[in-house]
Amino acid sequence: MKDIYTIEVAGVKRELPIIKISNNLSIASFVILGDTEIVCAAAPEIVKRLPEVDILVTAEAKGIPLIFEISRLLKMKKYIVARKSIKPYMDSPLVDEVVSITTQKKQILVLDEQDAAFIKGKRVAIIDDVISTGESIQGIERLVESAGGIITAKAAILAEGDAAKRDDIIFLEPLPLFAEQ
Repeated sequence: MKDIYTIEVAGVKRELPIIKISNNLSIASFVILGDTEIVCAAAPEIVKRLPEVDILVTAEAKGIPLIFEISRLLKMKKYIVARKSIKPYMDSPLVDEVVSITTQKKQILVLDEQDAAFIKGKRVAIIDDVISTGESIQGIERLVESAGGIITAKAAILAEGDAAKRDDIIFLEPLPLFAEQ
């Protein structure tokens, strides 16, 4: 039987399985894909904390349901997803490389040229489900800045580990990391 970590976010409780991701580190696995209830409860709480923004950006894929709901609540017609691979329709994409805590390998984040042009000069909020090491957020920040966007907020449902001590991100709840001795 797996160890479980119980968390409550925006009035919704979840029991998260604790997953070993390295010899000395485990995480409570928080997956919002398919979890309509948690997305719909968390999104309005994040919206309340956001400053004025013109566009939302997230990384593919777990942040997509959250960014959709936030953009809907803000009555935005569009949001932008930084893809994790270069697609054939991308002529001159912006590319950045990151290593996140959950994938533990190098991956790329990509903005196509139309999305980059749309971001230019706009106030941008970067949205994610969980911020941990901040690698993915930093990769998106570099892409947004390369495109000429102005980052006005970085927000997530949860801040994992030391990310909960940061004062430059908006989050609803902290999530501990579990170090193995």
